[in-house]
Amino acid sequence: MAKEKKFSLLPTKEKAEHIYTWLVENKAKDIKVLDVKSAVTDMVVIASAGSARHAKSLADHIILESKKENFEILSTEGYQAGTWVLVDLNDIVVHIFQEETRELFQLERLWHEAESVVLSERAKKA
Repeated sequence: MAKEKKFSLLPTKEKAEHIYTWLVENKAKDIKVLDVKSAVTDMVVIASAGSARHAKSLADHIILESKKENFEILSTEGYQAGTWVLVDLNDIVVHIFQEETRELFQLERLWHEAESVVLSERAKKA
């Protein structure tokens, strides 16, 4: 009998589409999916939340759904404060900001050369 894979082997772009859909379903705003291909991760997802409670709720939902899909979860940072919550899914790092904090740090400028990921029609309709 073949050994079961520990984590999902879903391609990174398809994982990003799942994450995008989960964020849209939970009312995240201004969602960006960037193909950064750095030494640390392949893609970055950046989204805004209306409050600390909303940011935590978005992170909770991503973690819950990632577990269901068997996506690898390496760590979560900033959850207690909820102003900037980071969820590290190995090949994708999700940054959830309260709007003021996102404006302050402007992560999109850090990866200004990264290409925006073109999502499938299924993800866009979420």
